[in-house]
Amino acid sequence: MISGTRWRAARIPHRSDVEHSFDAARATRSQYVSTDEIQFRSDVTVELVKSSAGDADVVFAARVSTMGERSLADVDADASESGGLIRFLMRERHGSPFEHSVLTFYVQAPIFVWREHMRHRMTSYNEESGRYRVLDPVFYVPGPERKLVQIGKAGAYEFVDGTQEQYAVVTDAVRESVTTAYAQYTRMLEAGVAREVARAVLPVNIYSSAYVTMNARALMNFLSLRTKSEDSRFPSYPQREIEMVAERYEEAFASLMPITHAAFVANGRVAP
Repeated sequence: MISGTRWRAARIPHRSDVEHSFDAARATRSQYVSTDEIQFRSDVTVELVKSSAGDADVVFAARVSTMGERSLADVDADASESGGLIRFLMRERHGSPFEHSVLTFYVQAPIFVWREHMRHRMTSYNEESGRYRVLDPVFYVPGPERKLVQIGKAGAYEFVDGTQEQYAVVTDAVRESVTTAYAQYTRMLEAGVAREVARAVLPVNIYSSAYVTMNARALMNFLSLRTKSEDSRFPSYPQREIEMVAERYEEAFASLMPITHAAFVANGRVAP
């Protein structure tokens, strides 16, 4: 035994405690969703819920370096006459002025999409928790427009359409596996097992929701990596499901900051 380490015997639950737990579970059985209510989706939800973002943000943030307090006059100014400055900052990769525009989205996507999304560490997240709530039986299944077959090698590959037989195999496999998994999840919950334990059987195509907050510079970095575009200076090969999220982000970005977005595209979609 390591010196100084104290060991404590685990408390063995009394039979009455276990019976009480099962009684409580049976009493609240109605809160759990049956497998008959499983839903399948092939899309994502992306909603802009809050923003403080505009092209003028880039202008006043940049001008403080040369104008000091006089840059305050540009906080609410019309940025239409400052396109040259924004394009210069983008081209020369003076990135910090783009960090003063902030967008918050509500996103629903499969967990495997979140695992990729959260690799972007310049973004703030608050995600729903399977420890604190029963997860809804909503699962992703590829739609008929989703290309299934990968050809080529890593770094230079593309996806092409699958056959009807391949789509049938995917759809049947997904439906069968998630139905079994959610049934076992519900079984454990009804037996009084903690949600954080029961969720271990759920697959990564179950949907989760989160608030995502990022500044415009972080968003451009995300878009440069998670969209495939002929305008990109550096080709990217995103998984289609996260690209669906990125496309919705870009719509909001282009609407709120049209001059900045146009400069981003003109610069080969390279984040400053």
